[in-house]
Amino acid sequence: MSGTSLDGLDIAYCHFKKENTIWHYSIEKAISIEYTKEFKEKLKSTVHLEASALLAFNNEYGIWLGRQVDNFITTHNLSVDFIASHGHTVFHQPEIGLTYQIGSGQHLANSSGQKVICDFRVNDVSYKGQGAPLVPIGDLHLFNEYDFCLNLGGISNVSFSNNHKRIAYDISPVNMLLNYICSKINLEYDKGGQLAKTGQINVLLLERLNTLEYYDLKAPKSLGYEWFTQKVIPIIDNPSDTIENLLHTAVHHIATQITNDIKKTKKNSSKVLVTGGGAKNDFLIEVLTQKLKPFATVIIPEDKIIDFKEALIFAFMGVLRERKEINCLQSVTGATKDSSSGVIYEPL
Repeated sequence: MSGTSLDGLDIAYCHFKKENTIWHYSIEKAISIEYTKEFKEKLKSTVHLEASALLAFNNEYGIWLGRQVDNFITTHNLSVDFIASHGHTVFHQPEIGLTYQIGSGQHLANSSGQKVICDFRVNDVSYKGQGAPLVPIGDLHLFNEYDFCLNLGGISNVSFSNNHKRIAYDISPVNMLLNYICSKINLEYDKGGQLAKTGQINVLLLERLNTLEYYDLKAPKSLGYEWFTQKVIPIIDNPSDTIENLLHTAVHHIATQITNDIKKTKKNSSKVLVTGGGAKNDFLIEVLTQKLKPFATVIIPEDKIIDFKEALIFAFMGVLRERKEINCLQSVTGATKDSSSGVIYEPL
């Protein structure tokens, strides 16, 4: 798994077992491999590459992924059924039928020597779905004791059941926004939200962010890096204010949008499971907890779940694809049908 926040590559070795109708899981081994500064810049710039250069990098990245996984398997002497790979999203414009994740499945299979299941989003988009978010199938089967599953990654997304249907969608940018602001002072990220906590709200900036057109759209809906560059960066680059104030305002924006959306379901005494890198931003969690306090409780799980829940669920999606069972829900993506998505590659 490689997310939009560009933190690095997450690899998780997972076991799954189904007893009667209940799925059980365990994360046996896991690792995060940080991208070098150069590699991170290369991934960030893929959206601007010419077609031939992008396709070449798709293959190169697939080989690199395969080598990382092969090293992980060898180091821990693991027995593997298959690799389920999300890849790294370059384009996500489902309104024109486009979603593209790099990390060539065949190159990954060949360089790792393992069977690969990948390209989980494309099939759903072919059925006129958003191709995102896909994690809710795992929330439904693996984390259904919570009323809401909230992921705070590059983008925040929420998943919950309503009238016996799973509903999910992207809410707002999170680390994508916070890390972009930090990059203005050559900082990777604001550890624990320490800088943000010392700032003050820029009222005009907060209003401009909160009135972005996306927030008025109804689900199913999803966000991508292109939207962020087109709609959010011009707003953030405009005001002349301190980094601390920009970060403080961004945190309040993120927490406000999440609170607004959770409030809409009118569930009192709700349990909200929070995972993803943003769960380690103490100031963001503090502000979010305060805003949700009247009607919802924020639950932060163990680090293994915070860090590797998405990788775990893409592994689970691979299991469902292998069993030819549904892993993409039309109630989530808006597709014309549920589907079992993922392309299978054998090493040649």
